[in-house]
Amino acid sequence: MKFTQAVKANFLGVLLCVGIAIPAYFLGKLLPVVGGPVFGIIIGMIVTLTVKKPEWAKSGVAYTGKKILQHAVILLGFGMNISVILAQGATSLPIILTTITTSLVTAFVASKFLKTEKKVSQLIGIGSCICGGSAIAAAAPVIEADDSEIAQSISVIFLFNILAAVIFPALGAALGLTNDGFALFAGTAINDTSSVTAAASAWDDIHRTLTAAGTTVLDAAATVKLTRTLGIIPITLVLAFFQMHAKKKEIAQRIANGEKDENGEEIKNTFSFSKIFPWFVIYFLLASVITTVFSLPASITAPLKWLSKFFIIMAMSAIGLNTNIIKLVKTGKKPILLGFICWIMIILASLLMQHVMGYW
Repeated sequence: MKFTQAVKANFLGVLLCVGIAIPAYFLGKLLPVVGGPVFGIIIGMIVTLTVKKPEWAKSGVAYTGKKILQHAVILLGFGMNISVILAQGATSLPIILTTITTSLVTAFVASKFLKTEKKVSQLIGIGSCICGGSAIAAAAPVIEADDSEIAQSISVIFLFNILAAVIFPALGAALGLTNDGFALFAGTAINDTSSVTAAASAWDDIHRTLTAAGTTVLDAAATVKLTRTLGIIPITLVLAFFQMHAKKKEIAQRIANGEKDENGEEIKNTFSFSKIFPWFVIYFLLASVITTVFSLPASITAPLKWLSKFFIIMAMSAIGLNTNIIKLVKTGKKPILLGFICWIMIILASLLMQHVMGYW
């Protein structure tokens, strides 16, 4: 009965998100450097700005923005064969670890000076150093970020994705990077996979030569990017445990202060690890392990990866429907500056590590 009621309550809102996600998906195919998720947010915000969201859609939109997003992250795990990725991209690990650390530390320190919202800063730092929108999608439910915070972070990452795709080929040539060096540079210093693809493809079109291993720069950069994507696993797990600790501490503090709950009764220590822990993170890890152990073929993983991407577009459409575009623009200066600082520091860290390791 509860399942039937849930379907009835959410069906129309989910259907609305699907209706937005379909054109967003095809627009993303036409302009991959922008991507379907960004189009989903934009269309959703425009719909909310021009048409009042009906009451019948609210429950389903909320469900899509939370639960469908979690399902998308789980399915994302089926596209990650850990052993294959590490075997092909192991040489880039020192640079990847350096850029991830640099971005997270920079986001933390810069947010203190800029006084940006904590969760927005965390999402921008994570999105910058791992894989853009997918990393934000994985981290957002863990830290309980709201829709406006997710939309703000995605928008910042999108801006620097576009800049990287346009600037990096010329920058790499000016710096005198080799094909292998540019593959490492693009794979470690560009936020999102679509922009890595765009920049590496442009480099291949210009130089028309192969890497030392005999592959195109696009293939080499994509391998580095996939290796970098593995960072989703440890970072989301660490975030989850910090979030659990914060929740437990908050409940204990409220009890110590003698606070009352919404019913006017004394707050009791009802902390439950199993209820609060974001289990979808474990399911994501399990999906990656299954793909790795059983070496699932592309005929199985490809449809699951596609569904994951479409679910993310649906979730971003829902987030767009719950986001005020005017407020987003007005509050965007500090997050953009934070994203810019993270981006520059990642670029410098990537190039410095290449120099230290003798690649450049």
